[in-house]
Amino acid sequence: MSTKSHFLLALLFLNLEVFAIPAQVPLQAPETQNARKLRGRFLHITDIHPDPHYKVDASHTSSCHRNKPKKEKTRAGYYGTPFSECDSPFSLTNFTLDYLDKQWSSEIDFVVWTGDNARHDNDRALPRTTKEIYDLNRVVARRMEDAFLSKGIPVIPSLGNNDVWPHNILMPGPNSITNEYSSIWKSFIPFPSYQVFQRGAYYSAEVIPNSVAVIALNTMYFYDSNKAVGGCEYKEPQDPGNLQFDWLEVQLEMYRDRDMQVYLTGHVPPSPGNFFPECYVRYVELSLRFQDTILGHLFGHMNADHFSLIEAEDLQLPSVESSQHHLDRPHQESKYDLFDTLIRDFGDLPKSERKVDFDNYAVINVSPSVVPNPYLPSFRVFTYNTTGTPKKSIKRKHGHRHGGMGDKKTECKKEIYADTWWCKLSKPWYSDPDSPSRTNTLWSPLGYAQYNIPEKRLDSSSENRKPKYKLEYLTFPLELLHPSSEAADAKGDFAYPIPLRHLPQSLRSPNSTKMKYTPYQLPDLTIPSWVELARLLADPKEKKLRKQFREYMYMGGEEG
Repeated sequence: MSTKSHFLLALLFLNLEVFAIPAQVPLQAPETQNARKLRGRFLHITDIHPDPHYKVDASHTSSCHRNKPKKEKTRAGYYGTPFSECDSPFSLTNFTLDYLDKQWSSEIDFVVWTGDNARHDNDRALPRTTKEIYDLNRVVARRMEDAFLSKGIPVIPSLGNNDVWPHNILMPGPNSITNEYSSIWKSFIPFPSYQVFQRGAYYSAEVIPNSVAVIALNTMYFYDSNKAVGGCEYKEPQDPGNLQFDWLEVQLEMYRDRDMQVYLTGHVPPSPGNFFPECYVRYVELSLRFQDTILGHLFGHMNADHFSLIEAEDLQLPSVESSQHHLDRPHQESKYDLFDTLIRDFGDLPKSERKVDFDNYAVINVSPSVVPNPYLPSFRVFTYNTTGTPKKSIKRKHGHRHGGMGDKKTECKKEIYADTWWCKLSKPWYSDPDSPSRTNTLWSPLGYAQYNIPEKRLDSSSENRKPKYKLEYLTFPLELLHPSSEAADAKGDFAYPIPLRHLPQSLRSPNSTKMKYTPYQLPDLTIPSWVELARLLADPKEKKLRKQFREYMYMGGEEG
């Protein structure tokens, strides 16, 4: 056995022994946050996929598990194999978490961690086991504790489709899987949420006490690949997806009554192609009804870097033809790749900004993965507004209902629609143009910095040569990277949206004109800013912007 193989094997046993979860009392985020001054930033990390069977120099076609090839260029790399179907070697997992610990833990307030901490089930010769999945999750959880929680930084994990066995399948809880993760994530789950988590593997946590919460959803109960659940059908009120949405509605009402803001997070992003139809319509309705309370929607799973829009039109009754096929997806995406699908959807937006009713939209942000399968190792750091006074909710109701679109009075009398969520959602929406999701105010998301390990650096790395994470792009315009002198005097380094040491040298001067890293020029990440970017991307004349968006989506590669 080679030295490198010994190293990887030893690392596995060392990690599983040293990083086993200790018995401890569940820790609540408010207790850890009080001692820290707000930085105005948080980390989103997803899809780590560590692989204990990864072997350096193995073939790509074996998932980097065996069969040393003759051609040098097709061999598995020491720190990972870009644009392949190979998962993360422990060297990449450890390097990434060490890097985030050393370079970013002092710069952030909380961590959103959206699942998939075990390898893919993509090698029939080495089938996954439940023990392996749990062991890998324990290792990564302990690393997250050491890197962040031990420093008073709340960590909010959520369950991925590869964190269960068989992958994609999760029975209604409580069950052995929800019980196991209630132990593995015991130190992350606030005590008041513990019982709810044991039932359904979802929960909420306050990351800024009495101000901002993160709701970690279990998207396995919405995901249409999970054939162990019923798909949120209205006629099945005890379906685990419906129970989760009932709980979510209560949570959102509670946080709104407390004048708090929330992020919705989870693994599989909501879309007509990912969620069961009635799960999707419930997600859309709650997202728009509580638009004044929800700061954003953060997900993983797709690996590709992109955003999409939830729209009021998604609440329209599906066609009779699709209804007869179990109310199938209203949009067929099989003929188009993700980029083309998004551009087509953006093309349906009103051509004039004056005709856009922002009450009708929410934005889904999908972060790329740590695993270089099928792209490049990545993570994302968001910046948010910490200035101003809290926005008090206006407890009002609209003069009309927002439960959907179209002539429901007539159509909902038909048997095929009568007992579906499309015909049952009629509560007023809480939309407010002055809320943090709509205008830049206290707690509004301002922008993010996307980092990855470039292909050349990953290919050239070795046991004695570590790779480097580099800034890929920013959503900010250049002029917002440097605060005013007054802000710098008042807040010091925290006045900078991204610390200067994490920017390329060419962006560290306030006089920089380097546009390479700032393609979108978004003033903030409110709904109007995202809708305007979507409208620009829909314009065929914006060829350069479309090209950049596609390159960032696939990191210079093709759809995986």
